Formats: sequence, C-alpha cells, structure tokens
Amino acid sequence: MAQNVLSITQLNEYIRGKMDADPLLTQVAVRGEISNYKCYPSGHHYFTLKDEGGALKCVMFKGNALRLRFRPENGMKVIAMGRVTVFPRDGAYQLYCTAMAMDGVGDLYAAFEELKKKLAAQGLFDPAHKKPLPQYPGTIGIITSSAGAAVHDMLRILRKRYPLTRVRLLPVRVQGAEAPGEIAAAIGYANHFHLADLLIVGRGGGSMEDLWAFNDERVAWAIYRSEIPVISAVGHEPDVTISDYVADLRAATPSNAAELAVPDREALVQTLDGMASAMAVALQRQLKGARQHLNVLAQSQALRSPTGYLEQRQKSLELLKNRLISLENQHISRKNQAYIAAVSKLDAMSPLKVLTRGYAMAQTGDGHVLRSVTQVEPGERITVSLSDGRLSATVMEKEAKQ
Repeated sequence: MAQNVLSITQLNEYIRGKMDADPLLTQVAVRGEISNYKCYPSGHHYFTLKDEGGALKCVMFKGNALRLRFRPENGMKVIAMGRVTVFPRDGAYQLYCTAMAMDGVGDLYAAFEELKKKLAAQGLFDPAHKKPLPQYPGTIGIITSSAGAAVHDMLRILRKRYPLTRVRLLPVRVQGAEAPGEIAAAIGYANHFHLADLLIVGRGGGSMEDLWAFNDERVAWAIYRSEIPVISAVGHEPDVTISDYVADLRAATPSNAAELAVPDREALVQTLDGMASAMAVALQRQLKGARQHLNVLAQSQALRSPTGYLEQRQKSLELLKNRLISLENQHISRKNQAYIAAVSKLDAMSPLKVLTRGYAMAQTGDGHVLRSVTQVEPGERITVSLSDGRLSATVMEKEAKQ
C-alpha cells in the first residue's frame, strides 16, 4: 500500500490547521503558575504556565501586554486567556495569550496593589509628609462632582457644624477616563491660586471600577505635591483607594470628611461658655484676694498714723547710727592699742636705745655699720655714734681676734 510522505513543515501546518479549527482551543482560559517569565525589549512577554502535572509555553505580544493592569512575576498564579496553536518552525504548541488576570483577584485589584507598592516605595505614604489640618479653616475647597449626592451632604454638614467657613466647589468628573486628569488639575489649580485652607477630594460610593479615578497615579502625585492639606473622602467606609494612603487624612465617607474638616459649632459654644464661667470664677477669686490685701493695708500702722510710722523709723535709724558709732570707736581703740604695742616693740629694738646704756655704734665713711675689722683699714675715717652725739675718728691700727 502506497504511503503519503509529508515534510515536517507540512505536518506542522496540518496540525496547526486542526488546532485552529477546534473551538475549544481558539478561545481557552488556562489556570497556572508563572515561571521562566521574560519581558524582551520588543515588549513581548514569554513565560511558562505550570501546575502539578504539566507545563505550557505561552507568549503575549506587546499590544496585548500594554493592556495588563499588573506586572506578571514568577510564582504568580494567574488565569491566561487566548488561543492554543502550533508554531510551525519549532513544531511546538503554545498559548498565544491575549489577556491575563491574577487567579482569584481581578485585574483592577492587581493593578491597585502594584501601584500601591510602587508609590509606597517612592515615599508618597510616608507619615512624615502628612500635613496637619487647620483647626478653624476659613475656606474649604471641595473637589468632586457637582451632580452627586456627596457634595450636597458635605455642604449640609459644613453649614450645620461651622457656618463661618466658606466653601468653594471645584466641579470635576469623578468617573471615566477623563476623571483622573481633571481631579489632578483641580488640586493643582487650587494650590496655584491659594483658593482654600483645606481641600476635600472624593466622591460617593460605587464599585471598584467607579472609584478607579482615585487609584490613578496622577491623582496620587497631585495630592502628594499639594501644599494645602487634603482630606480623601472616597466611597463608603470599606472602600480604600490610593488617594486615601497619600492624603493627609482619610475620611470614611464624604459626610465624615465634612465632620473632620471643621469643628462642631455646638461644641464650640459649650467650650466658650465653660471658658467664660471659668474666667468669671477666676476674676471673682482675684477680686476677693485684692480686697483682702486692701483690708490688710488699711489696718497697717503706716496708713493709720503716717507720723507714727516715721517716728518709729527715725528711732530705728538713731539706734542704727549709735550702733555704728560704737562699733567705729571700738575699732579705733583696737587700732590705737595695736599701734602703741608696735611702737613699744620698735623702741625696744632701736639701736639708739642701746646707746643710752653706754654702747656706741661705729660707721664707715659711707655710712655702713662697722661689724668687722675687715671693713676698714688704718688711716680711714669713721663715725662713732653715742647717745648724745657723734664723733669723727681716724683708725690708727686694727687687730683681729685670733
């Protein structure tokens, strides 16, 4: 029997035709774990999906990859959609992936987590960057849709709680492709023209898709760069957006944002009443103390009899003067006694005193006292002092003791 012999290319093309004709393989969704993931400069993504029993080679071309809301990574469990066919050159079948989602997690949530991780690494969520809210804002800017119920709730609460504040509404779209750009632009506009002391940015509740404008990187950076403090008020309490992480304060709802933005008028009135009462009590206490002090002064001797007070002070001054004179006299007496004692000692030690007892004092011609025969030579003149005068003499000879 004659056998039909095919080339490799013909066989691969035949198999590809069979696979392309199978409805199941032309639109299939496959669950698996990513491995060997590579993204080439061309923008094409190549990876392998595997499970406990096997592996499947996959490729996602650049056009489809640009629509991904997250970055695939090795070990990530995903559901890949596309078609399975043969690449004739290699004779291997693979999945040509057109879309991909994290297994058990939607695309939006995956994109949210990826952007959250990225912005956190860039420091946009750093608590050190958070600005304090003004305690009594003069003007509040609200960036939201003018047609939503949220803005009316905020206006009502602000009017009730703190009617002194002014409100500027900066209407923007809060849903759709144009919304992130409008929100970011409104925040920048309010800062450029210093339109408010505080900004409330948000909208009412909705699905994750409805709130997605507040998960946009442009909005996050606009809030981060805002010099005006920002309250994020997006959705209901369980809803969390990127704006909530970046903002200076996160409110559970738009209504809660209005409550956080301004003080309560009734609470302020109560506080002021309490302060007024405390001031009145303090003033009464101060007046009572001043009155008691005045009574003490009124009973003082100086006020009741001014001359008596002066006489008393004069007597005290006289006693002080007498005491000072007495101390000075005692001091002078001690000094006189010390002087007399010193004079007596000097007189006792005076060489003139010795002369009165029959002694004499010899001096050389230049006035030095003679203490040794070596100081003069025969023929030199000397002076001899006695108790009643002096004698001039000439040395005839000298003899030293042996």
